[in-house]
Amino acid sequence: MRLCRALGIFVCAVILAAAGESLAAQAAEQTPGARFTLDTTLVLIPVTVTDSMNRFVLGLHKEDFRLYEDGSEQKIANFSGEDAPLSVGIVFDTSGSMGDKLRTSRRAAIQFLRTMNAQDEAFLIEFGDRAMLSVGFTHQLDEIQNKLASVEPGGLTAMFDGAQLALHEMQKAKNPRKAIVIISDGGDNNSRYSAREIESLVREADVQIYAMGVFEPSLSRGLGKEEFNGPRLLSQLAEQTGGRAFTASDANDLPSVAARIAIELRNQYVLAYRSKNRNNDGKYRKVEVKITAPPGISNLKVHWRLGYYAPSQ
Repeated sequence: MRLCRALGIFVCAVILAAAGESLAAQAAEQTPGARFTLDTTLVLIPVTVTDSMNRFVLGLHKEDFRLYEDGSEQKIANFSGEDAPLSVGIVFDTSGSMGDKLRTSRRAAIQFLRTMNAQDEAFLIEFGDRAMLSVGFTHQLDEIQNKLASVEPGGLTAMFDGAQLALHEMQKAKNPRKAIVIISDGGDNNSRYSAREIESLVREADVQIYAMGVFEPSLSRGLGKEEFNGPRLLSQLAEQTGGRAFTASDANDLPSVAARIAIELRNQYVLAYRSKNRNNDGKYRKVEVKITAPPGISNLKVHWRLGYYAPSQ
């Protein structure tokens, strides 16, 4: 109860739902081959609202939002417009192609970490020839900063493997709001996982994905298919989850991109609902969010998590 008073009713409801999922998952792990389902699924939809000048629109209320699943309107059970604790995974490209961009990319990652609060937690994954967990979930973010200070560029780019490892690590998150931030300068050329596999995993995960990097179109000639399509795929993955992909033509712009992502994560609404569709068919369900613009504000842009996979029996 003390925790509920400290964090608020909405966050506690989400934590209790997440705890139920965690216990079910642990039971499934103890029974090889078992799959678990819940009688009710609390679906979280992070929503970002900006105006025509790309400024965040704050102060909206639950009544300003309407939410649909596969065209059927859903009742918003919980609503939050307040900053809630985050669990964040930093997925950092250390491949040889980073070269001179590594220093600025490191600075961007550190700047992002400095915006995090005491209740937040984060982990660090590096990827070059292969992906590896460098720092597990921690509240001591200086551990990640110190590790980033010592990274050196080298090898090929296993970006998809880095994303897969991050999604796996995110299952240990303690906070209901989760985000993965991928910092890279291009596509993939050395992963065991394919683009299609990563896209499927992302749809199944309750995680927002943000990407930032320097992509140089003038250098696209001679690249393989995965390398050439890397930036486009990152943008698609981010859009699916309600996150965004930011690109910069100059590495020096990366710190400002990092600041933008941090601000966006702190200025989101979170809508929670229990689907009217109780069929545990494992199918993908499309989500749509509509809002009523406050007086005097027009041309609003809305970003949200586009859907999720239903539980399966």
